[in-house]
Amino acid sequence: MQTNKNKKICVIGGGSWGGNHIKALHGMGCLAGIAESDIERLGDLVDKYKPVRGHNRVEEALKAGYDGFIVSTPAQTHYEIGSFLLKQKQNVLIEKPLALNSRDSSELVRLSEKHNAKLMVGHLMLFHPAIAKIKQLIDDGAIGDLRYIYSNRLNLGKVRTTENALWSLAPHDISIFNHLTGGLPVSVKAFGGCYLQEGIEDTVLASYVYPGNVLAHVFVSWLHPFKEHRLIAAGSKAMLVFEDSSPEKNILLYDTGIEFINDKPVKRENPAEIIPYDRASPLERELAYFIEHLDSKISLAYGKSGHETIEILEKTDECLKAQSGHAGRFKMPGKKYFIHESSYIDDGASIGEGTKVWHFSHIQKGAVIGRNCSIGQNVNIGSNAVVGNNVKIQNNVSVYEGVVLEDYVFCGPSMVFTNIKTPRSKYPQNESSLFLKTLIKEGASIGANATIVCGHTVGRHAFIAAGAVVTSDVPDYALMAGVPAKRKGWVCECGEQLKDVACKKCGRVYVEEKGSLREVTSSD
Repeated sequence: MQTNKNKKICVIGGGSWGGNHIKALHGMGCLAGIAESDIERLGDLVDKYKPVRGHNRVEEALKAGYDGFIVSTPAQTHYEIGSFLLKQKQNVLIEKPLALNSRDSSELVRLSEKHNAKLMVGHLMLFHPAIAKIKQLIDDGAIGDLRYIYSNRLNLGKVRTTENALWSLAPHDISIFNHLTGGLPVSVKAFGGCYLQEGIEDTVLASYVYPGNVLAHVFVSWLHPFKEHRLIAAGSKAMLVFEDSSPEKNILLYDTGIEFINDKPVKRENPAEIIPYDRASPLERELAYFIEHLDSKISLAYGKSGHETIEILEKTDECLKAQSGHAGRFKMPGKKYFIHESSYIDDGASIGEGTKVWHFSHIQKGAVIGRNCSIGQNVNIGSNAVVGNNVKIQNNVSVYEGVVLEDYVFCGPSMVFTNIKTPRSKYPQNESSLFLKTLIKEGASIGANATIVCGHTVGRHAFIAAGAVVTSDVPDYALMAGVPAKRKGWVCECGEQLKDVACKKCGRVYVEEKGSLREVTSSD
């Protein structure tokens, strides 16, 4: 693989995976140093990869003037070594996990920003050519709307004694879920079993709900009779399968699905198509990406994404320890939320810490409500509806299944959501598969008595005027009014109507491009 051979990289850690980094970098012509605390192992590596420099201590390696460091040491040392290097303004790629807890991973991200040093995490599967091809196919609409993802990572061993199967095996799958969906999960359910060691799960099954009501399931185990790594992405038109543990490692596109004909479900089956893709080494692609972005922005497997993965692992671990299936992001131990005595909360609903549910409201089974939300009087949150964090829903609102409200959404009194476009009492359409999805993005506000016709997306920080009827997708920051709703102008993130490109209230600056508005950032 071609890369910049003028960049000199030092690998910290000469163990089994560190040895793979060393071998790959040597082949790329970028291996300049090895730091290893085991003197005998260090000597063997230096002899094998002459004229590479050897260092017994990280502090010693720092003096050599390398362009970047790869940290491939035991996970419990990642924070200590990573924080030391970042404080010295060094560019670092840290193997997964970025740290052992979100407090430390957040600090690593803060240090990289403070000292203007690059921070990348070793989410190797994001650089697998097959994953890149699957992402391209999904984005190009080859399978229609993404509905669910399933991934497994199974084998007999390698059994860990300090971390469970979730932390050892699932980070790759979670990073893939985030990458393919382009977002973060809004809820999690998880179950696991400890059979070999007390308190350490050998097998874990976790399910995540992503914006747009996309489901993602992961099954990991080191107590399985054979090796299997499989990824399935199911869409509204077709399905993709990647068998990473098979000799062929093919991507298969299945033109299959279920169609309703005369109100009856009918299978559609066609032969699978093998999708060609580049068979380059994922590790070499990852290292080349790191080297090529030492002087530019890292947008794949960047430090913050590694921190987000740690947060998801922690929330999933909470579910495992609670064994309720509903710990996760939204239902905190001790029920640290308020429910008025006149309201009903069905078993199986998840409610986040700090949320308040007021008089005569009903939260149905499977509904997910985030942290610090305010649910007004006479509000119904339907089965499997998703409400993010810091959402405010005023009186007399029904959030039906198929509706997803991202963080900081405001729903005014008596506004209306729908999930069926052509309802008939005589011909009920009660199946989840028939409900059209409605997505209200972060920070959007919907005025009193407005109606959002199902199947549409309301953009970030958009403002829907009172009484408006939304019948099409709404751009970010759009001010919409009328029946049907039309764009009447733009609004700032703070809610101020924009008379100019700069907001007079908060000072944010925007630019209008081809019928859309975006905020001007420091990178522009």
